[in-house]
Amino acid sequence: MGAANSCTQTCGVFMSFALFAEQVLNGLQSGIMLFVMAAGLTLIFGVMGLINLAHGSLYMVGAFAAAAAAAWTGSFLLALVAALTGAALVGMFVEMLVIRRLYDRDHLDQVLATFALILIFSEGTRFFFGSFPLFLDVPKVIAGPINLPIGIEYPVYRLIIIGVGLCVALGLWLLISKTRLGVQIRAGKNDREMIAALGVNISALYTFVFAIGAGLAGLAGALVGAIQSVQVGMGEPVLILAFVVIVIGGIGSIKGAFIGAILVGLTDTLGGIFLPELFKLFMEGSIATSLGSALASMLIYILMAVILVCRPQGLFGVQG
Repeated sequence: MGAANSCTQTCGVFMSFALFAEQVLNGLQSGIMLFVMAAGLTLIFGVMGLINLAHGSLYMVGAFAAAAAAAWTGSFLLALVAALTGAALVGMFVEMLVIRRLYDRDHLDQVLATFALILIFSEGTRFFFGSFPLFLDVPKVIAGPINLPIGIEYPVYRLIIIGVGLCVALGLWLLISKTRLGVQIRAGKNDREMIAALGVNISALYTFVFAIGAGLAGLAGALVGAIQSVQVGMGEPVLILAFVVIVIGGIGSIKGAFIGAILVGLTDTLGGIFLPELFKLFMEGSIATSLGSALASMLIYILMAVILVCRPQGLFGVQG
């Protein structure tokens, strides 16, 4: 009997660890995708001082471009390329046509103009693709699970998402920190008049930065679109989380966006799973589930508030 109880306890501990490890990976995957989305937004916000509410629409554009390319070619890789390049090209067009007229306007004008772009993108996408969700299938070779050394099975595709996000983070760090263009971007953030006087084409630089941000948003939309459905309006909820990420990490900081995104992803995922279970220890089941779920949905905003109280500029922001 004692051996049986010991075995039962051991199995219970292992199952608890496996559940926790799986949810940590889910949180990392969610956070990494938020980073890919938020990195472009924090670049645009930090370098140009622009509040771009249409960033979520570029996320949606990337997802629809990927779904269309996959339907036409049958290639998931080409779908990702289409998402990245399509969103970047659309971003360049929008920047040259609309956004560059907003740099010297106040934030209210920027909010109103980019909100109008949300409506234009949504209705334009609905016109071309219809109102019904589209689905983007991943190749069978990466669709199944893999056994990890920690003793759990985890979807290969979600691990690939984590890997892609880490590659994006490394690439952005190298671009910003180790290249001449990165020096210009950082200088443009601090003193755009000075680098313009030194002969740098500030308009071309801003267009390039906006295209990078748009392309990353499109890539994030395509990667997530293979897990969820691709539909009109899918970018707005993610945009809110992306703004939370850059506020937590510090406006204009790629490092801050990365750390902030991981914190948000883990907090949201682990809170949603474990808070209701925690409350069940001292509450009736249905009440605990309801209260735990409600509190879990607020956790990331509570986290943001706590960080802003301690560091108003964000974790890695520069004190203005």
